[in-house]
Amino acid sequence: MLNFARGRSQARSNRSMPIAVMEYPDPKRKSNMFGKLLMAAALTALCIIMLKQSPSFSTPTHFSRHEKGVTHVLVTGGAGYIGSHAALRLLKESYRVTIVDNLSRGNIGAIKVLQELFPEPGRLQFIYADLGDPNAVDKIFSENAFDAVIHFAAVAYVGESTTDPLKYYHNITSNTLMVLKSMAAHGVGTLIYSSTCATYGEPEKMPITEETPQVPINPYGKAKKMAEDMILDFSKNSDMAIMILRYFNVIGSDPEGRLGEAPRPELREQGRISGACFDAAHGIIPGIKVKGTDYKTHDGTCIRDYIDVTDLVDAHVKALQHAKPHNVGIYNVGTGKGRSVKEFVEACKKATGVDIKVEYLPRRPGDYAEVFSDPTKIRHELNWTARFTNLQESLGVAWRWQKAHRNGYSSS
Repeated sequence: MLNFARGRSQARSNRSMPIAVMEYPDPKRKSNMFGKLLMAAALTALCIIMLKQSPSFSTPTHFSRHEKGVTHVLVTGGAGYIGSHAALRLLKESYRVTIVDNLSRGNIGAIKVLQELFPEPGRLQFIYADLGDPNAVDKIFSENAFDAVIHFAAVAYVGESTTDPLKYYHNITSNTLMVLKSMAAHGVGTLIYSSTCATYGEPEKMPITEETPQVPINPYGKAKKMAEDMILDFSKNSDMAIMILRYFNVIGSDPEGRLGEAPRPELREQGRISGACFDAAHGIIPGIKVKGTDYKTHDGTCIRDYIDVTDLVDAHVKALQHAKPHNVGIYNVGTGKGRSVKEFVEACKKATGVDIKVEYLPRRPGDYAEVFSDPTKIRHELNWTARFTNLQESLGVAWRWQKAHRNGYSSS
């Protein structure tokens, strides 16, 4: 037994036995690990810097979050004539404003004026974008916390709409759909829609009320009515607060001379009669062309309801203040008094002090003889009434801006 046990023991002694070894850190290996960590940290920091510089990277701003007591309004077309005046009024009343415009008809000069007047952080931002781009529109709504939208953006020349109707259906009707879809997707609760009296066409009797049948006779009016119909259909299953303002012919400018109307030179032929009068007074064009002298009016020329832009902007602010969820308000915005084109030209001559030459031509396609509003409903429900109703005075205010900005905002 003893010999057997001893032999087994000897056999074991010939085997290689595991030995417990304590490993000491290699200084070179430790140095390599530290270098790797340092490199990873540096790369991470570099990635963060690159992301922040990327257009797709957004950090929280005043515009990206809702704040108690602050109403953030998206103003589409805010670089345009009416939109810029509306933005100015909203900013003066302490609204937070985001302007979206593709500058196809608007002026970057108007944006610069507003930025200089309201440079404080969180007051005003401008986004250059096209509302016809669904990705851009969705991005705008994703990155900003809007409380309301005032939708001005639109091409708006009756004559141009008859020669290029598809542009109007795309720019007005389709783009309004883009805005409405994004509002619904991102929970924006209030829409003020800028519409037009052109949706009524040529009514059989005056003045025009909100119940007057809408029978537009040009693509501009038709595109606006289609947009209205779309909004009204959407409202039937939505709690959105909606106001639709159908306004008439806009004139005037900011009484303090900060903003004015400055259409692009190539659009002068399509523009408002006030622009043509001022161009003639400046000598830019030899005179103005009055199209149509055989209408059934007291002097043969068209009759329109001319509303000062300051009054129009006031109506939009009142609409914003009175908008209620689950409710749609539709209002005409005008003075309730019609003036003929001949009367307008005489007022412009007096306002500018220039004996403007007038050339009378045949009618322009798509025009109608007489249009003026009955503003009773908006007066009773929104407590709004036009205050700047002296045609010559409104033109005089606009002329002062025109004289100081002969080349538009580029004169500043």
